[in-house]
Amino acid sequence: MSDDDKMNVGTVIKLLNKAIPLVFRSASLYTWAGGAAVGVEFQAVGKTFEEFGHLELDDARRLVEKLVALGGDATTEVAPFDAVPSVAGLTKIIEYETEALEALREVIPETGQEARSEALEHLLEHIIMRKQEQVDFLERVRRG
Repeated sequence: MSDDDKMNVGTVIKLLNKAIPLVFRSASLYTWAGGAAVGVEFQAVGKTFEEFGHLELDDARRLVEKLVALGGDATTEVAPFDAVPSVAGLTKIIEYETEALEALREVIPETGQEARSEALEHLLEHIIMRKQEQVDFLERVRRG
């Protein structure tokens, strides 16, 4: 296996530690939004936000586990977020999620071609796919 095929572990750890606070933010934001939902429009999606929060927390745990398995020290930082006052605030949630999606995507090119690389890449792709489905849901709600 050439050096080009190996995982760039140091860079992967650095990038995961950049992405993890954004995933922690997603878990906190969705949990907060599910509980703080007011108004008929927001109440309709409150339970979905709660479910998204659970999924984000599970993804964060998986990313922390992978980072630690690679020999890194996982950050405990949670990226801050602003209150989202109504369905009109969904645009802000979409912006937050787009930032997190990009941070997760940035890890993939550094994963290499080893077995552990493929496992990490698959995990990242799964998380990205699920988060993008959430963004698609938010876009549909925002338009409705």
